[in-house]
Amino acid sequence: MSTTPIGSYKFSQKLHPLSLLAQLTSRRATGCLRVFIESFSWSIYLEDGKLTYASCSDILFDRLDRHLERLSQQFSPLNRASLMQVRAIFETNNENQSISQADYQAICWLVEREYINRQQAVVLIDELAKEVLASFLTIKEGSYEFSSVSPLDELPKFCRLDLRLLVEYCQQQLRNQHQSHPLSQRVETSQDLPISTKVPQTQINLVRDLPTQTNFSNSDNNNKNVQQSLSKNTYKVACIDDSPTVLNSIKQFLDENTFSVVTINDPVKALMQILRSKPDIILLDVEMPNLDGYELCSLLRRHSAFKNTPIIMVTGRTGFIDRAKAKIVRASGYLTKPFTQSDLLKMVFKHIA
Repeated sequence: MSTTPIGSYKFSQKLHPLSLLAQLTSRRATGCLRVFIESFSWSIYLEDGKLTYASCSDILFDRLDRHLERLSQQFSPLNRASLMQVRAIFETNNENQSISQADYQAICWLVEREYINRQQAVVLIDELAKEVLASFLTIKEGSYEFSSVSPLDELPKFCRLDLRLLVEYCQQQLRNQHQSHPLSQRVETSQDLPISTKVPQTQINLVRDLPTQTNFSNSDNNNKNVQQSLSKNTYKVACIDDSPTVLNSIKQFLDENTFSVVTINDPVKALMQILRSKPDIILLDVEMPNLDGYELCSLLRRHSAFKNTPIIMVTGRTGFIDRAKAKIVRASGYLTKPFTQSDLLKMVFKHIA
């Protein structure tokens, strides 16, 4: 297959991913290679022939979550709550937003907030790249384009990984799978790649062998420490609403491993129940019988225990007067019904993280 010029878009055709990567590496290309098959796309970001990031549109944030959870033993500030927070902020259903850029933005955010350091970001990007490239190398047919302008150009760069070493590692994994399943379709071997793969073992391990502080151990002690860390970071949420449907929805939206949810459907009894539960944040419906949300919020603010507790007004009302009332009773935020899980998580983490 001819892949010259790489800069031009190709309609669906037989593809040789290894040949594409070889040309980009030999030309020391800078930009983004995107390959499309049906509803999926792969994005390979390069700088001077080195890989800075790799992403696939399939299960984008599930993949990122999985690798973060696996490595979280050594990412001390990182727990389930922070994983949910980053997903709520960056995951989107907006087709106009670059999907492949969102997961990289999430990693940049984690570094900026010091949930992980730059060296740990390199380990994460390396692991993600291996998984993405392993699937990329099995593509047989599709279309591609290469752009010298990358959506990551304005974002921080954490590494420039050797694409040759990554490809060799992925091919070894694919060969192992082939040997385990001899009836499966043969995957192209390293001889198909016109890039020298005769490198010392020490060089192959160069990206993966980081200092001891990023040694991702899976010992029982580390597992216990993670569980203790998660339990210490469980947030207690009080939801006050006369609608069982709304209460159930909120409870389903908030992960039980991160949140302990107290549901209250009687506003008159709410004050005593809140005093007993001592929540970290209160979600308060505006329209309730006998005692509306604004009155209850005002009562809670008069109590010394709830002067600084975040109180979010939950309502279908969006008018200026209603928002003004919320400010008068010193509500912390305003969540409009109907809301999505993402809307709820963004509001909650905004006030408790």
